[in-house]
Amino acid sequence: MGFDIHILGTSSARPTGLRQVSGSLVVCDDGVAIVDAGEGFQSRFAVQRRRMKQFSDSQIKVGRVDVLCLTHGHLDHTWGVLPWLHTLSLDKRDKPLLIIGPTSGEVLDSLLSNSKLPEGISNSDLIIQWRSWHQLGGTSKQLGFPVRWVLGDIENDRWVELMPDSNSVLELEKMPQPKGWSENKIKPLATNHTVPSCGWHFSSKGKKGKFDRLRAAELKLTETQRAGLAKGEDQTLADGKMLSASEFRGPDSGVLSVVLSGDTSEMSKGITSMENCNVLVHESTFLEEWSEHAKNYLHSTASGAARTALSSGAKHLVLTHFGARIKGTEDMLFQAKQQLVDSQVALSAASDGDRIQVSDSGKITHHYWGEEGWFN
Repeated sequence: MGFDIHILGTSSARPTGLRQVSGSLVVCDDGVAIVDAGEGFQSRFAVQRRRMKQFSDSQIKVGRVDVLCLTHGHLDHTWGVLPWLHTLSLDKRDKPLLIIGPTSGEVLDSLLSNSKLPEGISNSDLIIQWRSWHQLGGTSKQLGFPVRWVLGDIENDRWVELMPDSNSVLELEKMPQPKGWSENKIKPLATNHTVPSCGWHFSSKGKKGKFDRLRAAELKLTETQRAGLAKGEDQTLADGKMLSASEFRGPDSGVLSVVLSGDTSEMSKGITSMENCNVLVHESTFLEEWSEHAKNYLHSTASGAARTALSSGAKHLVLTHFGARIKGTEDMLFQAKQQLVDSQVALSAASDGDRIQVSDSGKITHHYWGEEGWFN
């Protein structure tokens, strides 16, 4: 199925009359990943599930959610996490949940040495929030289902797991992947914001081409011969004719990848270090006339998001995370297009409820939400 990205909030900092704060879903063959969960996330998630049930052939099941990826600790990206966890508990969830987020190397050092947190740490650092959530019932024991709390120093690829039920910390060799995921991989990308932050990169392994069952049937092959060809094993017929397994497969689908930036200034090295990606969902908090604000608060303009897309090899840029001054997206799109005029990068702007689909073949479609369903 490739990837199906659901944008549940496109507002920066606070809700507006038109937009809610950050929260997205990435749906793939392995399951569902949540990226950020700001204020009111569970309500928006429920609404999107109802929309899918009413207007789509597919559904989003809460039981398929395996991982929550946080981009940083600002409340417009995290304030909906604990209420949602408690709802999962009320619904008698028993499936494990992985929660991952960024912090600083200094915080990791203090956790591993069982010492005080570093002086000057931001109140928005995830470690402070997570500890308060644990006190408010956010542990595996209190929730009634397994939760893994994993923090990482993204730039140095160092990871620890918090174990609040035993008040201990475990150093990990690498960032864990969601339990049971085999076809897709999640990777953090270092970004540049006022608190430890990262974007999240989702990639698929690619799939073998479709097996030509019709041709196999026309040749009246045995089940053993069909199975061998399907496995990639050449077969020799009774008359000595050789059948090449490669001739019974359509073209393989290439590796697919999508990136959700979280809050960051333009040209963050984690994102620009990529050689290519199918879709880049990038924050676009300010218009160009507010570029000084973007620099001061380490956010991006629409133009900056476009420059980042060019440097990352993105095929399609989706703008999101708009400041409260932004009423419509026409100016955002115009300014971004000025940077992309000589490129092949496609461009769109997200609204709450939109879906961006990447098919197995790599086709990208932005489905815009309307009151009577999605339209292209």
